[in-house]
Amino acid sequence: MKITLRQLEIFGAIARTENVSRAAKHLHMSQSAASSALVELERLFDCPLFDRIGKSLHLNLTGRGLLPAVDALLAQAQDVETRLAGGRLGPLNVGATLTIGNYLATLLLAEYMQQHPESAVELHVANTDAIVERLLRFDCDVGLIEGDVSHPELLVERWLEDELVVFCAPGHALATAGSADNETLARQDWILRERGSGTRSQFDRIVAPQLATLKLRLELEHTEAIKRAVEAGLGIACLSRLALREALRRRSLIEIATPQFDMRRSFHFARHRQRHQSAAVAGFLQLCRELTRQAASTKQLPMPFTL
Repeated sequence: MKITLRQLEIFGAIARTENVSRAAKHLHMSQSAASSALVELERLFDCPLFDRIGKSLHLNLTGRGLLPAVDALLAQAQDVETRLAGGRLGPLNVGATLTIGNYLATLLLAEYMQQHPESAVELHVANTDAIVERLLRFDCDVGLIEGDVSHPELLVERWLEDELVVFCAPGHALATAGSADNETLARQDWILRERGSGTRSQFDRIVAPQLATLKLRLELEHTEAIKRAVEAGLGIACLSRLALREALRRRSLIEIATPQFDMRRSFHFARHRQRHQSAAVAGFLQLCRELTRQAASTKQLPMPFTL
C-alpha cells in the first residue's frame, strides 16, 4: 500500500482542527512532521484534500468525502490494537446534552471508568444543537441526547423516557394552587433554557403555542442557574424531571401540574452512521442500558442516579 495509518491519522486530526500546529500537538509530534505527512499523502495521489486560506486549512469536496472512511478505518485499527493488547478498551469520547450531562452521564462514566481504568475518556456537555454538530464532525463517538433528533447521517436509538415539569418557588402563588390553566400560565414570568436546547425546543413546540402571550423574563444556559432563579422568586420555569427530582423531594421547588400538555419525551443514543462502533462505544452503551434498564423513566431511576 502507498499510504500508512499514521498518514490517515494525521489527515483526520488536521481535518478536525483545520490547523497543522494544533493537530501536531494533539498527536504529540512536530508541526513539520505533520505538515510533511499531509503533503506526502496529497502528492502520492496528486489529489489536494484541503483548500489553503492563509494559515487555515479547510476540507475540500474530496477531503470531506474521504474523512468518514478514514475515521471508520482508524476506529477498526484501534479495535485491532485492543484485541492484540488483551482486550483493553481504547479511548471513548462522549457528548451529552446538558440535562443528561449534568445529572446522569458523569455517574455512568464513573462506573465505566471503574470497570475499564485503562480507557481514556472524554465528556463534552453542551446543548442539543452543539452535540449533534460534534457528532456530524466526528468529534464524538456517541451522543446522549434529550428530546427528538432527526438527521440522515445519525443513527438514533431510544434509551429512556423523561418528561418536562413546570415548577415554581414554595412562596409563589401557584405553589398552593397545585395546577395552572393556560390563561394563568400566560400571565407568569418565565425563565427558560436557551434556543438550541432540547428542553427549549419541546417547550416551544408544546407549551408556548397554547399561551396567548409568553412573558420571557430570562434565558439561561444552565439548569442549576434556572433553578436558583426560580427559588429567588424571579418567575416559573420548565425543566426535565431528572434535573428536578431532588429539589421536588426536598420541596425547595414545587411542581405545577399541567395535565393539558403531554410533556413526555425520550433520551436517545446517537451515533454517526458512517463511524465504526468501537469496542469502547459498544461497552459503554451496554453499561448505560444495564444500569438504567430497571427504570421505565427518569422518575423511576434508582440511586445514585438522582444525586
